[in-house]
Amino acid sequence: MQSLNLPIPIYNNNLAPRKADKHSLFRNTRDQTHRFPTLLLAAKHDLDLKEEEDKGVAAVPLPEGLLREAMPRHVAVIMDGNARWARQRGFIALSAGHEAGARSLRELVELCCDWGVRVLTVFAFSYDNWIRPKVEVDFLMSLFERMLKSELDNFVRQGARVSTIGDSSRLSESLKKLISDVEEKTKDNSRLHLIVAVSYSGKYDVTQACKSIAQKVKDGTVQLEDIDESLLEQELETNCAEYPCPDLLIRTSGELRISNFLLWQLAYTELFFAEALWPDFGKAEFIEALTSYQQRQRRYGGRRS
Repeated sequence: MQSLNLPIPIYNNNLAPRKADKHSLFRNTRDQTHRFPTLLLAAKHDLDLKEEEDKGVAAVPLPEGLLREAMPRHVAVIMDGNARWARQRGFIALSAGHEAGARSLRELVELCCDWGVRVLTVFAFSYDNWIRPKVEVDFLMSLFERMLKSELDNFVRQGARVSTIGDSSRLSESLKKLISDVEEKTKDNSRLHLIVAVSYSGKYDVTQACKSIAQKVKDGTVQLEDIDESLLEQELETNCAEYPCPDLLIRTSGELRISNFLLWQLAYTELFFAEALWPDFGKAEFIEALTSYQQRQRRYGGRRS
């Protein structure tokens, strides 16, 4: 594994929030928590878990060495390496790697539900992937459709809400209807919010947010001086989540880039690059990523006192 394993205490989440200042760049009155987390966030995390217990959802013990109060609230994953996995094992069809990757995703969803992660965003298909061979694209779309159908009961049982983000204009009508049905049937679940990025581009996400704000300015519903980070974040597709910005990004397969994924939202995210190909990423690798995360100090531009 390649990671920044720093031998320091788990918390640097004790930075005091900035005092309100009308001239401050950070004027997000809606939610500063993703920028300046404090111990209050850990308390809220515990309250969420307590609510689950009150609803009859038993808390699953964490692996040794992990602390529940230091778990990331939002984990994002670039699931990379399916094709290489298939080639290394002599499969002629790359579809074998994608099928194996789907199994890894099922396990990760279950682990996140059990260990108290509130939001899991996975990069399933980039908008840039449309240039791949049609046979591979068609298989990926059919696999996504089959997985949504087969996993719906599990999502309901696990208490997972499902949302999708990305440009849906190129998706088939049957897939768009299925996505809408799954989102509707899971919208009241609150144990985990699974966000699947399909036909997604970080650049497009920011661009469409800017266009939306520009239209509102044109219509007179937003004034130029009202435009700030908070307003733009409200227009990003991840605004559907309670915690829009990931605390931890995991990329598998040893590649060291973010590939046009959540470009705005990753501003202060901790990065973990795993050598394992995505189909080989399981419980042990997730524990290593979480352990690395819990050993880091998150300063958000501040300085530890």
